[in-house]
Amino acid sequence: MKKILCIIFLTASLFACNEKTEKGSFSVKGELKNTADQDIYLEQIFFNSKDPEVVDTGKIINGKFSVSAIGSEEGLYRLRLEKQEVGYIFINDKPDISFRADAKEMSLQGPDFNTPANRSFKSFLINVDSRQKSMNALSQEIDSLSKNKGNDSIIKSKIVELNSVAAGFKTFIVKSIDTIQDPVVAMFALGYTRGIDPQELKQTVPALAKRFPDHKGISGIITQYNDMITKTTDNEPASSPSKAGKPGIGSPAPDIIMADTAGKPFSLSSMKGKYVLVDFWASWCGPCRGENPNVVANYNKYKNKNFTILGVSLDEDRAAWLKAIKKDKLAWNHISDLKGWNNAAVSKYGFDGIPYNVLLDPQGKIIATDLRDADLGKKLAEVLK
Repeated sequence: MKKILCIIFLTASLFACNEKTEKGSFSVKGELKNTADQDIYLEQIFFNSKDPEVVDTGKIINGKFSVSAIGSEEGLYRLRLEKQEVGYIFINDKPDISFRADAKEMSLQGPDFNTPANRSFKSFLINVDSRQKSMNALSQEIDSLSKNKGNDSIIKSKIVELNSVAAGFKTFIVKSIDTIQDPVVAMFALGYTRGIDPQELKQTVPALAKRFPDHKGISGIITQYNDMITKTTDNEPASSPSKAGKPGIGSPAPDIIMADTAGKPFSLSSMKGKYVLVDFWASWCGPCRGENPNVVANYNKYKNKNFTILGVSLDEDRAAWLKAIKKDKLAWNHISDLKGWNNAAVSKYGFDGIPYNVLLDPQGKIIATDLRDADLGKKLAEVLK
């Protein structure tokens, strides 16, 4: 859990941020135990790829500090320490915000921003963390069982359990968006919907405009959602022709050649002869990381049945990419050109959200797309008999 408070999955980058105007001021007065006197930075966190912006700098003296800023509406902010790699994310929902924490306690439960939106935000993060830990634990258990023969029935039941937990996670996210009373927490929760069919959000997302009519960030979400829906055809059959720029089932998979984790060129075409799941993801994508335990479990089950995976990352930060591979135990080939959404594979495969994947047969033809949760295991069981 180290640095969990400052490493927030910025998968909400799908949504536009709002420009800052001098509309309302807010201040944070805090008490931070077990920390030396040092500078403390108040930063705004944007709902896009823009780097955090320092909006005020204060001094921690004897554990106490005060910082302030002006913002147009509620948004995400962070307190970052000069001498310690720790940060505390919060929402500016009140003009006067009190904060208490212990710098040595690296957990979600400890720090306290005593306002309604921040209590809601904290509850949401703790719930997400708990569910992701459950998925990781099941994935590790499946990995351990797969090392010994004779555990097939147990592994199968554990994969079913994992898929159930993953489905529950998806339901929790959608329900949270429907019921959360703060616009910024709702926007943050929307960052976990990349693996959910946009059609499943046809009522959830538009309803946000009625619930938060004056929030510009929510307006940006509605615009992005409507653009995405126009690109999607309802009830599209699995054998339908591909959309423009998006290879469909039965099409040859466009080759991808990028540097692997060692910096050497690696091509998708070199994997012909096996069933290959081409998995598009990124270390910063919360839904991708949440789906990884399911991918790992299926890889461990079928890796000895002429099946493998190629991870194609939309990262820009090489260190973050490699760290995520190690942490999530993604024991297959990985490549990236470290160009984020400008990754060369995006235009070749025509997807507009991650996680996304395509399953190839040994001849390199696409036989399935966007396999997530239980659908991935079902399809692999069908073709890898």
